[in-house]
Amino acid sequence: MAKRKFFIVEIIGVILGLLWLSPFYLMLVNSLKTKKEIFTDVLRLPESFNMDNYIEAFTQLEFIKTFFNSLLITVISVGIIIIFSSMAAYALSRNKGKVSGILFFIFVAAMLIPFQSVMIPLVTLFGKFQMLNRAGLIFMYLGFGSSLSIFLYHGTLNGIPKSMDEAAKMDGCNKFQTFWYIIFPMLKPITVTVGILNTIWIWNDYLLPSLVINQEGMQTIPLRMFFFFGEYTKQWHLALAGLTIAIIPVIIGYFFAQRQIIKGISDGAVK
Repeated sequence: MAKRKFFIVEIIGVILGLLWLSPFYLMLVNSLKTKKEIFTDVLRLPESFNMDNYIEAFTQLEFIKTFFNSLLITVISVGIIIIFSSMAAYALSRNKGKVSGILFFIFVAAMLIPFQSVMIPLVTLFGKFQMLNRAGLIFMYLGFGSSLSIFLYHGTLNGIPKSMDEAAKMDGCNKFQTFWYIIFPMLKPITVTVGILNTIWIWNDYLLPSLVINQEGMQTIPLRMFFFFGEYTKQWHLALAGLTIAIIPVIIGYFFAQRQIIKGISDGAVK
């Protein structure tokens, strides 16, 4: 009976795995087809495996420039989120009281606010201050990404005893030194988790950059991908090739850091 149950669980796991992989299969297979082949049969393998779609998509996307724009915005945004969120979570976890409790509750509650409900007044406000550019976009990412990041950091910091801070203080460290030289290195798993989660979100985000980035030559990859979808035509074969190129860096980074991500989420949620 136990073996039968285990076999059923394995079958369910295989089915779920295939369902999870099916979008990647459709994307990869159809990126190698012509437009005619895609509309003829989406599931069938391409008649000939050629890289013409990738070469054309790479050229039309101006991929080097667009990739640099996405990389610059993502790296700076994620770096700032990690720095500010970890410091804020440390201050909230080490200074217990009504004020810190209220502030932490506000950060957690902010995760429940949908972006669509604040996007119009937010863009209007930033437009008045002439911040509809990359700097303004990075600042917005800090605001929207801090809530979850602080929540994860706070849970992990609660599991680190305060005796570590007291020992560092006895050795002559101030609070800033205690955090950066003693506490922050112990947050490596959750830092990797926060970094990867925010990287995937920012790298693939379309809505916020479409509202903020209004200068030619500063588009991110998701914005530039819209180039393949015109009013009268949709170049799915090029769009899927461009999408495949765009997600490769994120997938590689995720697979290298997946153990740290799982450990970081469990530490931040349980402790």
